[in-house]
Amino acid sequence: TKMPQKIIIDTDPGQDDALAILLALASPEIEVLGITAAAGNVPVALTSKNIRKVCELAGRTDVKVFAGCEGPMEGSLFTAEYVHGATGMDGADLPEPGMPLQPQHGVDFIIETLMTHEPGTVTICTLGPMTNLGTALAREPAIAARIQQIVLMGGGLFEGGNVTPAAEFNIFVDPKAAKICFGCGAPIVMMPLDVTHQTLTTAKRVAAIKALGTPLADAVVGWLEFFERFDEQKYGTDGGPLHDPNVIAYLLKPELYEGRFCNVEIETDSALTKGMTVADWWGVTTRPKNATFMRHVDADGFYALLTERLARLPAKG
Repeated sequence: TKMPQKIIIDTDPGQDDALAILLALASPEIEVLGITAAAGNVPVALTSKNIRKVCELAGRTDVKVFAGCEGPMEGSLFTAEYVHGATGMDGADLPEPGMPLQPQHGVDFIIETLMTHEPGTVTICTLGPMTNLGTALAREPAIAARIQQIVLMGGGLFEGGNVTPAAEFNIFVDPKAAKICFGCGAPIVMMPLDVTHQTLTTAKRVAAIKALGTPLADAVVGWLEFFERFDEQKYGTDGGPLHDPNVIAYLLKPELYEGRFCNVEIETDSALTKGMTVADWWGVTTRPKNATFMRHVDADGFYALLTERLARLPAKG
């Protein structure tokens, strides 16, 4: 058997982030070295609490959780309570976490982990704004060459943006951090809105998760039903996009995804397109290729994987 893939999850839960964490914790192919809390959907005091709630729901109080940066590298924090609710994970009422936060700062944990593991053995999965990784790269540039790959949810091209016409939320919140990450030289795989808008939480797919019949499945369904309402209204679809679990699903079954290795630059200055991922899909520039931009996903295969893995997690609430 292959050694499990070592990953750090950097995340700002968020209902879809919670599902990504559950998918990783349910999967023996993945070893979660630690989870760092980002400020994004809600402030870091809440995201660091939400991560621990999810770990406890999965029966994994052994997972190390770290609080990261409180705001973007430049400017002030823009949050999304209007999508995710006041707690960031409205839809399921989970108890306050008993497991502690680690005393170390998330950025220091990222740097230390990359410097102490063999080069090319640790993947960084960013599910929110890329502040913690961008800050780590700025503080210790030597980590760039040691990263196995960065797999992120963020950006968009043919689907446009979801927080401005041009920008997707995670990149918009901290374009400077995204620019540092995309320019660092580490291999990058991105799951943009072009993919996540294909993985819709249709009634049938949610029913399949509900049919698992565990308290955990009930919590997941509560989350999905809460935050999909906003997106169903916005996009006029059956269900809403399920963004972040695509990052983990790619690690488990890359064959579910199709994309193209191309140049992706981050717009940081423009008033109109700040936070845009300018992806050179058609190769119209000579700028160096730096990211695998995913465009298509087998959505049924994605939901089959997600449901099968959620069924493995402990049934206790």
